[in-house]
Amino acid sequence: MADMTDTVTAPGSLADPGARRFLSPLRPGSSQARTLARYARLVPFLAYIAIFLIIPLFWIVKDAFQDPKTNAFTWSNVNIAAHGSYLHGFEQSLLLSLIASVIPGVFGLLIAYAIFTAKGRGASSLRQVIITASGVFANFGGVPLAFLFIASFGSTALVTGWLSDIGLNIYNWGFSLYTLSGVALVYMYFQIPLMVLIILPALEGLRPAWREAAENLGARSWDYWRYVGGPVLLPSFLSCLMLLFGSALAAYATAEALTTGTIPLTSIQIGSFLNGNVIAGQENVGDALALGMVIIIAALMGCYVLFQRRASKWLR
Repeated sequence: MADMTDTVTAPGSLADPGARRFLSPLRPGSSQARTLARYARLVPFLAYIAIFLIIPLFWIVKDAFQDPKTNAFTWSNVNIAAHGSYLHGFEQSLLLSLIASVIPGVFGLLIAYAIFTAKGRGASSLRQVIITASGVFANFGGVPLAFLFIASFGSTALVTGWLSDIGLNIYNWGFSLYTLSGVALVYMYFQIPLMVLIILPALEGLRPAWREAAENLGARSWDYWRYVGGPVLLPSFLSCLMLLFGSALAAYATAEALTTGTIPLTSIQIGSFLNGNVIAGQENVGDALALGMVIIIAALMGCYVLFQRRASKWLR
């Protein structure tokens, strides 16, 4: 009779010494298991980047240099996108983005500084109210925002009528809500609150000890901002302007609903291609326009990274 203590070990089972040696590096708590768990957390993010950024970018680049009839490589799409009305669309888009980033950037900085320096019993409550309102206003756009301004500042709108009653007819002064300046005014509705949200952490990174040291050395408020606070805050301010510029450049629904395409913005021109309003043989010109937008945004992000790296040396 076989000894009852003798057992048969199946190859690959946990009782097999070879299997234990193979699985031992991945036992819970080991360095290999911790490394695997740490990188496994990146899988959803990497999948998101691949599906919604890398794959669409690949197809945009491919179609931008592809003849829609022969599927052969061609420069004609890019050549068309870089001339005529499409070039004018890029110029208008860049000009609109510049106006809708610099002016809101300055006003947003002033509002954020007022919040940052507010003191007193109700300062904390006021701060929370402004931050919450900024978060709401920064995400309000599109068709509802366009309708809000048309109903308020249109040629026969409510606020325009009130101003006319007191002798201030803004349309007689050359203003129009349906021009580039009017669209820039509408963009400021969400650009200024956005600036408040993104510049406030940079203001909070200014250490009180720096100002105290400057005052102890006899520096006035202007001297502090010229030699200490301003240079430290400038990279963060410029990086915020890059974000505002990109936000205004990529905006589509508000300008389309407000002007119905009368202003030649690149985002509206791309939308026209998506709606099927294309000339035969130029189906891929929209991809060339999108490629131009991607290049501009990539340049903005490169500047943003450089400014943020500069700012991180002080605001740690």
